[in-house]
Amino acid sequence: MASVDIVDVRKSFGSHPVIKGVDIRIDDGEFVILVGPSGCGKSTLLRMLAGLEHVTSGEIRIGDRVVNDVPPKDRDIAMVFQNYALYPHMSVADNMAFSLALKKASRDEIERRVKPAADILGLSHLLDRFPRQLSGGQRQRVAMGRAIVRDPQVFLFDEPLSNLDAKLRVSMRTEIKNLHQRLTTTTVYVTHDQIEAMTMADKIVVMHDGIVEQVGAPLELYDRPNNLFVAGFIGSPAMNMLHGRLDADDPTRFVTSDGVVLPVSGRHEAARGRDLVYGARPEAMSLGGPIPVKVVVIEPTGFESQVMGELGKTAVTCVFRERVSLKPGETLNVSIDPEAVHLFDAATGQRL
Repeated sequence: MASVDIVDVRKSFGSHPVIKGVDIRIDDGEFVILVGPSGCGKSTLLRMLAGLEHVTSGEIRIGDRVVNDVPPKDRDIAMVFQNYALYPHMSVADNMAFSLALKKASRDEIERRVKPAADILGLSHLLDRFPRQLSGGQRQRVAMGRAIVRDPQVFLFDEPLSNLDAKLRVSMRTEIKNLHQRLTTTTVYVTHDQIEAMTMADKIVVMHDGIVEQVGAPLELYDRPNNLFVAGFIGSPAMNMLHGRLDADDPTRFVTSDGVVLPVSGRHEAARGRDLVYGARPEAMSLGGPIPVKVVVIEPTGFESQVMGELGKTAVTCVFRERVSLKPGETLNVSIDPEAVHLFDAATGQRL
């Protein structure tokens, strides 16, 4: 196992920069997830870690070694791809043992390393099958097993669950997290799914347009987003955001651009007169109160009710643990916990 240091790393394709100076410290044994929308640079950064893309400038260290010019096969990493990348003519056992066979390991060595990996992943009864005889989840476990038998310093995962159906993704999230807890190998995982990031990571790196917007533990990013991008990206349903200003006479009142008055804690008195964005998570809104929300759509999920509506002219989402009986067009009165409200500077996007 080893730590990973990414120091002022930049990557350009021709004159077009895609990674614009990234600094990330990944501790030994840590499970770190790079998350962000398509095109943010997360997969490019992972490929540079793997040695599949050249680093334009900056430095990547695995352990104490700078690996910028080290070939992929010599970096002591193992990568699990989105499309499994299994050899169709090889059995599960041979796919898992492929890297060992290339190194001309003995049969005893191969069996000693393949069998425990197969046991961990529940593949022991499938070792004689071929990839075409496996389900998507089983194929992904084989790809993980192939990585495990290499016993690398670092695991790299490139959106490994995106080809699976929703139910299987949930179970595979649990399997990957459990695998990490057993092996404690440093892991870097790329996804665009913030639910995967929130549920699996020790630390999340939120990327946008080739830069790192924020690094932190999942609940740290959820509770204290640095800016509007992180606030809108982390959390499902997304944070409600309304434009307006603090009341000129009362800093505990926020007045939206539609004239709706919303509560806020009095900690931001110095922000009077500035254009602000009021951020409230859907679960911070409770039934009963002075704030009118016009109901547009109700989505009951069983244990909670999601109500999509309009607050003034702004679309908002409310999440209630209670079951509600409403029809589109009706008005729902809600309250908002002022201690759960975030204020952002509208010009810079930074949280106050």
